[in-house]
Amino acid sequence: MKRDPTFIGVVQDVFGSTVTVELNDDTATGLGFVAGEGYRIGQVGSFVRIPLGFVDLYGVVSQVGAGAAPDSVDEKRAYGNRWIKVQMVGEGQRGGRFERGISQHPTVDDRVHVVTQADLAAIYGAVDPQDYVSIGHLASAEAIPALVNINRLVSRHSAVVGTTGSGKSTTVAGLLNALSNPLRYPAARILVLDIHGEYAKALSSRSTVFRVAADSVQSQKPLNIPFWALSFDEFVPFAFGRLNDAQATAVADAIVTLKREALVNHPRAGVTVDDVTADSPIPFCIHKLWFDLHRKEHHTLIPRPGAAAGEVEHAYVLDNAGQPQEPGDAMTVRPPLYRTVKTTGPAEERVQLGAGTIGIRAQLASLASKLRDPRLAFLFRPGDWSPTLDGGVVKDVDELLCDWIGSDKPVSILDLSGIPSNILSDLIGAMLRVLYDAIFWARNLPEGGRERPLLIVLEEAHAYLSRENDGSASTVVKRIAKEGRKYGVGMMLVSQRPAEIDTTILSQCGTLFALRLTNDSDRGHIASAAADNLKGLFEMLPVLRTGEAIVVGEAVSLPIRALISPPPIDQRPDSVDPKVVVRQVNDQGILLFEGPGGWAQEVSVSDYSILVKQWRKQSPRYEHEIVANVATREETMEKIDDRLV
Repeated sequence: MKRDPTFIGVVQDVFGSTVTVELNDDTATGLGFVAGEGYRIGQVGSFVRIPLGFVDLYGVVSQVGAGAAPDSVDEKRAYGNRWIKVQMVGEGQRGGRFERGISQHPTVDDRVHVVTQADLAAIYGAVDPQDYVSIGHLASAEAIPALVNINRLVSRHSAVVGTTGSGKSTTVAGLLNALSNPLRYPAARILVLDIHGEYAKALSSRSTVFRVAADSVQSQKPLNIPFWALSFDEFVPFAFGRLNDAQATAVADAIVTLKREALVNHPRAGVTVDDVTADSPIPFCIHKLWFDLHRKEHHTLIPRPGAAAGEVEHAYVLDNAGQPQEPGDAMTVRPPLYRTVKTTGPAEERVQLGAGTIGIRAQLASLASKLRDPRLAFLFRPGDWSPTLDGGVVKDVDELLCDWIGSDKPVSILDLSGIPSNILSDLIGAMLRVLYDAIFWARNLPEGGRERPLLIVLEEAHAYLSRENDGSASTVVKRIAKEGRKYGVGMMLVSQRPAEIDTTILSQCGTLFALRLTNDSDRGHIASAAADNLKGLFEMLPVLRTGEAIVVGEAVSLPIRALISPPPIDQRPDSVDPKVVVRQVNDQGILLFEGPGGWAQEVSVSDYSILVKQWRKQSPRYEHEIVANVATREETMEKIDDRLV
């Protein structure tokens, strides 16, 4: 009888979903060939098939060798401890579709086969179905593509984790390139929160980049976040800091008053004056809010000349002409000057403190400083979304949402690298809440998430989704993680420290892309979050190659160990490690360096004034100055030549 080349052993023990297989004596572990294709046999992460009548059971190898042998086996065999432990993951009718989970278990002496390309084609369905994208190939079989289901990847959330240098950013760039392919998905909608400004280069042809200090030469757009679109609880920490209940109530009443006045001046569809609350996304002038509250807190009063007793007016500091020396101006954040309290002298000269103060002088001083701070202009003076004194704006929030998630390009990158770190977490929470609320209430419209799902990519997620951080970012992401699937909002977490991410959020990620992880707590966190019992598979994480990942969960039919295909060199993220040593290369007898910089090249006199200029400018893009005269130009060229040699 001719031996089946796919046969590798027989079942000897079954315990729940774990099956122990004794390898056949003729089976050679390592690389085997079936129909001219190479397959990894007897290696952790490889696949096996167990035929049971008209049903094929499928599993993944999680342990190999003596540790995989049943405890009852004591005798020494001629070929050593030839055992493998398999975790069952699914089944499929012969020639039919693959389904996760198993309806029956194998029994002792059932034959076990290596999974071939034909088997994998049956598991994944068609070779290149519309709802699958290829992210690389299986590490155990180079001829078999690693396919992920785009429906489950987007709607049921995912996480890409790996230590620094494991290929995490390149993997994300490859995934986003596949998901935003205009030929296959012309209506893709992806939003990337880019903390370090890495992805603009990788997705340059398919993305619109929004940045605080936008560079028009690189076709970047200004990042504006209207303060008036935030809820009251989100707005207060940015503007005032901490307020007690009485202070918060007074500020909320003042905001509602301004929003109602603005709505009277500029009516907006969907809301009436009676419906306005402190959370309503209605434009109002924050400069006027500051000015009114400042006057209320600081104003002093004097009796009005010639008026009846008890009638008073503001006690401004007067100039020589008897006019207020500084009446103040809201838009330029100049406070009015009031006379100090005076309790002696004639009654008409006595100055008393105004009534109605709520004790927020320090908070108002902080708000004034923030309104003057150019670094916060994107929030408090947001371009065309900045309200006038009467609440008028050039653009409403619908145009902001259209820019972010409705543009003609499939990917929008919000480059947050220029935002102060002390407000980054709360700001991310506010942005996500605005987006999610808009998608939630428009869920049955073409612009909503049910008809056109939205994928939100959260870079460096551990920085603002930690277990100790209970800020607005964590609150909103938890909400998206729990209910976003229903409304077409999916998220992809990207992190190098998964152990620091809140377990509630990570456990909702249906698909995990685990690259190299060396930290024990990180590996344990990922293993506990995975739906499949694949502890042995995750023990491989410290020794994975760069760009190699273990992919488990909803988006893959089987847990797979895959080599992720990197995008082209000119489409990779700007996260490559700088080279300490730049080697010399011989180009037609001329010794040149393969790139600038490094420790192996001599340097000329350094010009650190340029460094300080870029630091002050808060931009990595250097603009060459035009030299006025020939002598200076020649000197400059000599300096450039010296630095390039």
